Amino acid sequence: MRYVVPAAKKLTYECRIPMRWGDMDAMGHINNTLYFRYLEIARVDWLTSIGAPPNPGGQGPVIVNAFCNFYRQLKAPGEVLARHYVSDPGRTSFETWITLERTDEPGVICAEGGATTLWFDAQTDKAIALPDWVRAIVA
Repeated sequence: MRYVVPAAKKLTYECRIPMRWGDMDAMGHINNTLYFRYLEIARVDWLTSIGAPPNPGGQGPVIVNAFCNFYRQLKAPGEVLARHYVSDPGRTSFETWITLERTDEPGVICAEGGATTLWFDAQTDKAIALPDWVRAIVA
């Protein structure tokens, strides 16, 4: 199943992630599990940059699903440019979308993925309303 990244989304963050030799698998390309790690790095770095890092004992973001569409192989060495987007804020959640491309091949999307990010209270084990300051960022 392929998820479609919407055209209507808001760019919120960019970062560069080095591809290491040890990230490759026996097939000679970056292992598929690392694509999810690259998506996570971009998402968590963005959340941290806005003052909303994951908070295991309190309130904050958790993801409730994740996906990745693979289009082209990534091979080390090199860097990945991850572009992070948001869309569709709801009462308790919003969507995150991330594109991955090699920095030496600008504009060529090698993979794209995303996750539904839910605002969560670890003490009650329940979703809670997005704080107004988060909603202002993701709207």
